[in-house]
Amino acid sequence: MSELTRRRALGATAGAVAAAAVGAGVARAATAPGPTDPTGRAAHNGHGGHTGHGSLPAFDEVYQGRRIQGAPATGGHHAEHGAGYAVRIDGRELHIMRNADGTWISVVNHYETYADPRALARAAVVELQGAQLVPMV
Repeated sequence: MSELTRRRALGATAGAVAAAAVGAGVARAATAPGPTDPTGRAAHNGHGGHTGHGSLPAFDEVYQGRRIQGAPATGGHHAEHGAGYAVRIDGRELHIMRNADGTWISVVNHYETYADPRALARAAVVELQGAQLVPMV
């Protein structure tokens, strides 16, 4: 038999803590209520025929001297990757993504989340400080 060393004790403790944390996260995810659409079905279920963002209103305004526009996307790149919504600043596309928790991020700042595309577009204008968007290839 091998002796119990400090290294083995710490390793066993770390493994037990990690296993408990993963188990708690799985249990929490299984019991947490998910977002639902008006019909009561879970949103984003399977992503097939995804239309979950069509209810977001379109906007077209001038913010800090820049024209920001947003509308549900019906085709093209946004429809392919599932964002379902397109945002433009001065006519140039701002690449946006919706997070699993329903918040939004953009290519301008991946570290801050926003409640909706309009707030995201306004924050991008502030962050750009007058610079123009460059097309993503």
